[in-house]
Amino acid sequence: MSPPSNSPSDTGSHNKQGEDGYADSEKDLAVVDPHLERRALWKVDLVVIPLVGMYYLLSFIDRSNIGNARIAGLQKSLKMTNTQFSTALTITYVPYILMELPMNLLMKRLGANITLPLMVALWGMVCACQGAVTTYGGLLACRFFLGALEGGLFPGIVLYMSTFYKRHELQLRFSMMFSATSLAGAFSGLLAAGIQNMDGLRGIPGWGWIFILEGVFTALFGLVTFLIGIPASPTQISTRILTLDERSTYCSALAEDWSGDADADGGVDEVFEWKEVRSVFTDAKHVLLICVPLFFSGVTLFGLANFTPTIVGALGFNATQTQLLTVPPYACSFVISIVCSYLCDKYKHRGAMAIGTSLLAAVGYAIFLGSKNKHADYFALFLQIIGVYSGAPCLSTWNSNNVQPHYRRATAIAAAFASTNIGGIVSTWLFIDPPRFHTATSINLAFSLAMAVFCAGVVVYLGRANVSKAREVERLEREMPNGEWDERKERRRLGDRHPRFVYTL
Repeated sequence: MSPPSNSPSDTGSHNKQGEDGYADSEKDLAVVDPHLERRALWKVDLVVIPLVGMYYLLSFIDRSNIGNARIAGLQKSLKMTNTQFSTALTITYVPYILMELPMNLLMKRLGANITLPLMVALWGMVCACQGAVTTYGGLLACRFFLGALEGGLFPGIVLYMSTFYKRHELQLRFSMMFSATSLAGAFSGLLAAGIQNMDGLRGIPGWGWIFILEGVFTALFGLVTFLIGIPASPTQISTRILTLDERSTYCSALAEDWSGDADADGGVDEVFEWKEVRSVFTDAKHVLLICVPLFFSGVTLFGLANFTPTIVGALGFNATQTQLLTVPPYACSFVISIVCSYLCDKYKHRGAMAIGTSLLAAVGYAIFLGSKNKHADYFALFLQIIGVYSGAPCLSTWNSNNVQPHYRRATAIAAAFASTNIGGIVSTWLFIDPPRFHTATSINLAFSLAMAVFCAGVVVYLGRANVSKAREVERLEREMPNGEWDERKERRRLGDRHPRFVYTL
């Protein structure tokens, strides 16, 4: 394999590969006070993590609460067939996918302080409108606009976080945010169990109140954070949070690590160019490769998100029991996902954990497929949710870790989540044969095993690329020891395509 003269990050292999993701080089690097940087990091955590965690918690609840509404009588009230219900789920993902790339490209120009809270407020309003629908067509319209307004949020959050954190500090923080999906699964069941008791109040069915109350809260939260103002980038964090020295040190640390944006230290402004967008599809094989396991992840993840209440209900429990029994598996996955992400960041490795969690999910699907005992099936659901929800942060941060500069990374993140959401579309059509859901379980088992195989392939590919890069650096240092190829402006321009950039495995 010829050395990509431009590439991504991880542990060292040859020629003094640095733990920050680039081979060690003294040129143009600032000296960063580690104590000041650590203090600033904690403050950034206190601002960013609760904010994006709440955004994503509300996003996941508002997109998946249709499963709880189904248990509470939505499908019966609107006289929908199972096929029509799946269509209502599918139509959400189409505009969702189409909006991911445009919103990611716009975020730097408009500012995350505008795009993120505005999306939250608008989709919350649409979510609340679902509670007032009286026809199947009305539900389809609401689901379409819900997808359009929410589509840019998740890739936008990942892009936003990747500008604030070093690459090997990212997964733990991402997992704290993503674990909101586990909490969403838990809280959504608890909330739905309580809210559905409002059935008939003011002439609105219980499932309608689920949409209305959860949507109104989301809209209010989005408006409040818009008015308060969130930092658009590390350089814009208020001096009430970071002192000038802390902010300067933190931005310098990001620039030295070549994490965040290439212009994070204020030294240069990155200009949008379409060729950087196109380069993801023509000169980033690692991004295209990781889109495959991300597609598999989307099938399993969104299948569980939308159908866990249906699966539990098919085991023979009543509506309230079903809502409550969806809580424990998600609560367990919250804890395990945090632990897995801590280990990934500590050892600067993504692939091994992605493989392990995929195999754990596969065990869960295999047990569910082979068992006829509802208690064993419920245990299998634990393994499925833990494996799927713990593996997703590995894949998401693996992709963003390995792409620079900003617009190239923004495109790669959007492409990756488009793959995930295409998997989400597939998942809506798999749960067609209750109560055993043999078709969905068989396909999810196969996809979980395929995910493990593809992740292993990505690790091998990136490892070989790192070796090629190290050899290229040795050649360049020998032939052009003080050449322009090693200047910061060139590394800024090339990003992950630079020979000193080492891929995270």
